[in-house]
Amino acid sequence: MRIEVGVPGLLADCTGGRAKFPLEADTLKEALDRLFADYPLLKRHVYDETGKVRKHVLLCYNKDNIDWLDSLDLPLQPGDKLFVMQLVSGG
Repeated sequence: MRIEVGVPGLLADCTGGRAKFPLEADTLKEALDRLFADYPLLKRHVYDETGKVRKHVLLCYNKDNIDWLDSLDLPLQPGDKLFVMQLVSGG
């Protein structure tokens, strides 16, 4: 299944200059594995040294934070989207 992946413009240098691009996978887990295998520099910006998603990063599948999902073994559907989002904090 082909899905659309989006990354913030600040991380587009990690994905060959593309902020949006297609990705082929059958499940969400496979999509994440493929994304970070294809773009290892992006993986370093998303995950910390322990393998957890960094504090100011969200991985979203359609409208859901992947941390809210019971499983990543979800079959992908036409029109699905995967987004890497960077949160901004401060005051």
